Amino acid sequence: MQFVVQDSESHLLIRVGEARIDAAIATQFKDRLRAIVTRATKPVHLDLQHVDFMDSSGLGAVIAVRKALPDHLPLVLQALTPNVERVFRLTRMDSIFDIRPATPQEVQRQ
Repeated sequence: MQFVVQDSESHLLIRVGEARIDAAIATQFKDRLRAIVTRATKPVHLDLQHVDFMDSSGLGAVIAVRKALPDHLPLVLQALTPNVERVFRLTRMDSIFDIRPATPQEVQRQ
């Protein structure tokens, strides 16, 4: 499981380095991320630019991570690939999550 965690003044950025978040790794993904975000004291931004595929298990893992955060701390999803964005749109989770494009700094790092 590959994560890069960066703590900025305004938020905690977690970059996911996996190409797939599916049933094979969803539980491990959820457990590792929950361990990180339960210590968060500011909003969490989850960068999914490298994730090309997410199934319902992966979606459930992201939802579980959101539920692990205190209510006052948002989970922002950023830089979703078209396939992953489609999963959120088809399940109407795009109306629940704050989904943002990659920032100019993120685009430069790609």
